[in-house]
Amino acid sequence: MHFRLVQPQCKAITYWAWEEEEEDEEEGRAITVDTNGLLAMGNLIKVLGKDLENCPHFFLDFENAQPTEAETAVWNQVNAVLEEAQTILAELQSYTGAGQEIREAIQNPGDLRLQERAWSAVCPLVAKLKRFYEFSLRLENALRSLLEALTSPPYAPTQHLEREQALAKQFAEILHFTLSFDELKMTNPAIQNDFSYYRRTISRNRINNPQLDAESEVNNEMANRMSLFYAEATPMLKTLSNATTKFVSENKTLPIEDTTDCLSTMACVCRVMLETPEYRSRFTNTETLLFCMRVMVGVIILYDHVHPVGAFAKTSKIDMKGCIKVLKDQPSTSTEGLLNALRYTTRHLNDDTTSKQIRALLQ
Repeated sequence: MHFRLVQPQCKAITYWAWEEEEEDEEEGRAITVDTNGLLAMGNLIKVLGKDLENCPHFFLDFENAQPTEAETAVWNQVNAVLEEAQTILAELQSYTGAGQEIREAIQNPGDLRLQERAWSAVCPLVAKLKRFYEFSLRLENALRSLLEALTSPPYAPTQHLEREQALAKQFAEILHFTLSFDELKMTNPAIQNDFSYYRRTISRNRINNPQLDAESEVNNEMANRMSLFYAEATPMLKTLSNATTKFVSENKTLPIEDTTDCLSTMACVCRVMLETPEYRSRFTNTETLLFCMRVMVGVIILYDHVHPVGAFAKTSKIDMKGCIKVLKDQPSTSTEGLLNALRYTTRHLNDDTTSKQIRALLQ
């Protein structure tokens, strides 16, 4: 079957239509069927580009979505976790560390007063870091509950996101928190410096006092787990990625596509809302645009970590060129950090399957 572009003779309105040529196998002659109007436009889209029907077009109300009766149980469970998220971010944003006290203690190892001063400064900070880590475990459980709700049969991911908008909004809020937390953590070296000093000091003191580990707020086992958590460049993203991978592996009867399609659908919905003036105008708060962009990037990164071939391959269900273009069309002050997240926290960007065009867009 072949297509050739023809211009119909119509004075009232000028548009292009496709002629569909079918070979008559018996006589070898062409049978021409005219397909005009919207049908032709549909064929044009399918022939020339990605089938846009795969991308759902609906408004996901990030500002006002309220849980239905069917969503309430999961929504209440997740909401209890999200209520603490802003407090966690505020504490992390104000985290200044005990750098000066630690330096003075290290430079004057014989000065007991400076040692005690550094220890007194570090202990409450480590207790705070422990709370952050424990919150990541609660966030992991919340994400699992949302994934179960948003991928359960008989509905497809698109149907879930459109029907259960309050849960979709919570999923978006988890992604928004994750990127915000990791941005703050990456720009604050005091976190790892404080924790390293705490571990060195506690190890040294444990030699002289074996009971110290049982008495300390962060025992050795907890310290090991926290150390692995904070060693990650993006610890909260790593938590979500591991949780999603674990969810897929533990649900053998649920195809991995059900989970990854939920992620790609969310990315698509965010992109469409950002590039469609009608949808953008329905946001009453300008912060919602940034929220939408952050969620889009967060779900792309999560998809790239969970999907076997990632978000950048040609077979990916995420329109990466479109998503990157949406970000680049915004003021650089609000999107440079998000573009950097795509550059440096994704897993498959530098794979051979990533097109040169996409790499060039992110350079």
